[in-house]
Amino acid sequence: MQVTETQSDGLRREFRVIVPINELAGRVGERLGEIKDRVRINGFRPGKVPVAHLKRVYGRAAMAEVIEIAVREANAQIVSDNKFRLAMEPQVTIPNEESAVEDVIAGKSDLAYTVAMEILPPIPLADFKSIKLQKLVADIDDNEIEESLQKIAEQNRPFAAKSEGSKAEKGDRVILSFVGKIDDEAFEGGSGENIAVNLGSGSFVPGFEDQLAGIAAGETRVVNVTFPPNYMSEKLAGKPAIFDVTATSIETPQPVVIDDAFAKSLGLESLDKLKDAVRERLKAEHDIVTRRRLKRALLDILDERHKFEISPSLLEGEFENLWKTMTSELQQQGKTFADEDTTEEKAREEYRKIADRRVRLGLVLAEIGDKNNIKVTDEEVNRALVEQLRQFPRQQQEQLYDMYRKNPNALAGLRAPIFEDKVVDYVFELAQVTEKKVPRAELYREDEEAPAA
Repeated sequence: MQVTETQSDGLRREFRVIVPINELAGRVGERLGEIKDRVRINGFRPGKVPVAHLKRVYGRAAMAEVIEIAVREANAQIVSDNKFRLAMEPQVTIPNEESAVEDVIAGKSDLAYTVAMEILPPIPLADFKSIKLQKLVADIDDNEIEESLQKIAEQNRPFAAKSEGSKAEKGDRVILSFVGKIDDEAFEGGSGENIAVNLGSGSFVPGFEDQLAGIAAGETRVVNVTFPPNYMSEKLAGKPAIFDVTATSIETPQPVVIDDAFAKSLGLESLDKLKDAVRERLKAEHDIVTRRRLKRALLDILDERHKFEISPSLLEGEFENLWKTMTSELQQQGKTFADEDTTEEKAREEYRKIADRRVRLGLVLAEIGDKNNIKVTDEEVNRALVEQLRQFPRQQQEQLYDMYRKNPNALAGLRAPIFEDKVVDYVFELAQVTEKKVPRAELYREDEEAPAA
């Protein structure tokens, strides 16, 4: 095999590779020898088929297989000899001329091709011990617990039927049945029986609840709505619909006393136990936000301290994914760039910066993990899979489990965030982290201009 470097430009390398005809022929002979005892050809006993006849029958297929293997091995040898770390799969170009390809497959000429490779740059890592981070933490006060208790009480407020002839008002709950139609045809998911609708909750399609104001038990109405452009179902998004609605009963909210009896109705022993549970939930929420803010600050610093050339293909691939997602969301919402106070040119520039940051940080985190032997175990992936499945109804869990098990990319999607968090935790341990107590409002303040990680 002869390898000649023909281009070295930044992170791009290109090589011309020649695999001599005699080497290919030798490999074909070995391959035919391997299958000689297994093939069945009329007129010949097993294992007694002449090699010349095997070559006439299977020679082209064997040569095609040998060429594929030779290209793969040659590329791997180039990567190994040069100690490359590839950013993308090698791009192989074989002569387009039909006669040239035919001569190679027929065993009449050498295999000659070019291979282009984009490599990862060396990434000198910063001194993590010099990184200074401020960890924002917020205490949980009695007012926050009280607000949460009020929300829980509101969510669990009892309702009682209003007197006969009473009409629904904002805050009331209407029990109703309905059939939704688009173009005079009922649509999937558009019908329901004995569905509770809290007037003013905004939980239904915009305009639906407003048209129920003043309805009485036993009354039937026609409700006209238009599904939002960004509605979850693409089949319904932006379409007008008519609902034939019948109210079964009208209920009014009843007072709620937050006491031991209320706590017991929720399955807890006492009001104090309920407060403890609320405190624990709030603490868990605070911890999530604290970590998110700290991680963002760390990634900002890592981005500032690691400037290096990155693979154009990696950058372009990340940008295209981001751009496709963003433009799809704009389309679903029926918005334009002008609605977002920008232009397509400015948006492209901004998203290219975000793509650059994401690729760069991804490479830095991967380098940290590689240099420090940070791994994600199968057990950790399985735990993440179980947590993921718990978010779906039981009847869907088995189907989703099979999908994950059969799809390596899906499992990789679970592994990646675990790896990232383990690397981030490793750097946290080395960095100088100090705590700063702040009000809850400051902890939860989201910086809209913060770059995406």
